[in-house]
Amino acid sequence: MLSHLNQVNDVKIHSVFDEEFKTFGNVVTGYDFSELVSYMETKTEIPEQGNIYVASVPEMEAMPITEQVQSEFYGGMPIQVGYCNGRNSTYNGFEYHKGSEINVAITDFMLVLGHTWLIANDGTYRVEDATVFFVPKGTAIEMFQTTLHLSPCKISDDGFRGIVILPRGTNTPLEKKPANREGENKLLLQTNKWVIAHPEREPLIKQGAFPGLLGENKELKY
Repeated sequence: MLSHLNQVNDVKIHSVFDEEFKTFGNVVTGYDFSELVSYMETKTEIPEQGNIYVASVPEMEAMPITEQVQSEFYGGMPIQVGYCNGRNSTYNGFEYHKGSEINVAITDFMLVLGHTWLIANDGTYRVEDATVFFVPKGTAIEMFQTTLHLSPCKISDDGFRGIVILPRGTNTPLEKKPANREGENKLLLQTNKWVIAHPEREPLIKQGAFPGLLGENKELKY
C-alpha cells in the first residue's frame, strides 16, 4: 500500500515506522486497545460525506483501557476518548494542542503533519513544509504537542475510522476568548485547540479559524 501511495502522489509518503516520524511522535505499544477497536467497528459509522468528530464517548471512556492510558500514559491527567470517521482527502489546515494526542487507526489512513516551530511570526504556515505519513490499520501513535495535524486522509472509497485520545476538554467550546487576539491567541479556536486553516476551507473559516495555510490545498490520491 505504501508503495502504491507513493506512485500515485506527487509528495513523498512515509510510514509512521520510519525514522522521519521521530520528531512528530511515537508508535505506542504495550496497550491493548481491542475493546475500543471493537466498539469503533460495531458502533460507529463513516458518514456519506465529510467527517464526523466526537470528542468524548462515555462508553469508550468507561472501558478499563481508558483508565490504564490515563494513569500510565498521561500520568493521571484526565483524558477524553472519542473518534474521527470520514472521507477527507485534502490538507485543509492544521491544529495543535498543549499535550500529546493518541490516534488508533481502525482503518488504514494517512496523516499530514507539521512542526509548530515552523509557524511564522504572523501565524502562517507553508504547505510545502508538511510531511505525509501512512498509518496502518491497528497502529496506535502518539503525536507530540508540537505536531501540527488535522483530519486523517482516506486511502480507499470506504473512508477512514480512527480513535482520538486527548487531555479532557480539548476541542470543546471556549468559555472565554482572549481579549488580545495577537500572536498565538489569534490561532485559538476552541479549548486547547489552535488552528491554521487553508483560505479555501470555508467551514473552518466560518468557525473563526485563522486563514494562514499558504500554498495549494493539496488532495492526496489513493
